[in-house]
Amino acid sequence: MPSLEKPPIATSTVKWRFPAVHPEGRKYVLIAGAISLLALWWGGWFWAWPLIGLTIWVAAFFRDPVRVTPQGPGLIVAPADGLVTMIQQVPLPPELAGPQGLGEGPLTRVSIFMSVFDVHINRTPVTGTIRQVVYISGKFVNADLDKASDENERQHIVVEAPDGTRFGFTQIAGLVARRILAFVKPGDMVVAGQRIGLIRFGSRVDVFLPAGYAPQVVLGQRSIAGETIIGRQGAGAPTGVAQ
Repeated sequence: MPSLEKPPIATSTVKWRFPAVHPEGRKYVLIAGAISLLALWWGGWFWAWPLIGLTIWVAAFFRDPVRVTPQGPGLIVAPADGLVTMIQQVPLPPELAGPQGLGEGPLTRVSIFMSVFDVHINRTPVTGTIRQVVYISGKFVNADLDKASDENERQHIVVEAPDGTRFGFTQIAGLVARRILAFVKPGDMVVAGQRIGLIRFGSRVDVFLPAGYAPQVVLGQRSIAGETIIGRQGAGAPTGVAQ
């Protein structure tokens, strides 16, 4: 006879807390704060208030909140916070094509645009081993434009899952972004949702879904890095995917 006992209830609680500032941004917060203090000393509150506001914005830009990543087979989670601006079938960038990359394609690309108000810590969409980290210098046109994938400064990352499937995603600089940082290198083991890099001051991240995976987001949806499921193995593709 099956047990009629109720499952145990968790007795611990989780409290909200202010997100920490990522170490990469702390020096900028200190610089902005020091300038604010100088303005207060030199010109009084009239000059200091705008700079105090700027300091708070810099701290918010580099915020690094805790994220809870969904667990399960065949899931691809969002690598970035932001707005889903494009979902379309595209040829692979040369840096991601070939036997050492994602094959020949085309594949479905999901593009996530990060404004200057979004969290800019990027996370790996899957668990696996970093196989490639390829940096390409380029322009700084609006990251919301399709041509940014081919013309802007960018960094391609390939992750190989334990079953051998390879996943690719690209960090793309934007109008005001001027540096792409990677926290990983080829050979590193990563877990889905792990921090792998950031892009300073507004940008975009493209994710290429392997064959057999379908997007689970729609245009105009907002994603949360490390939490939103943007692709799933074997699931039917939603409407609105450009061919």
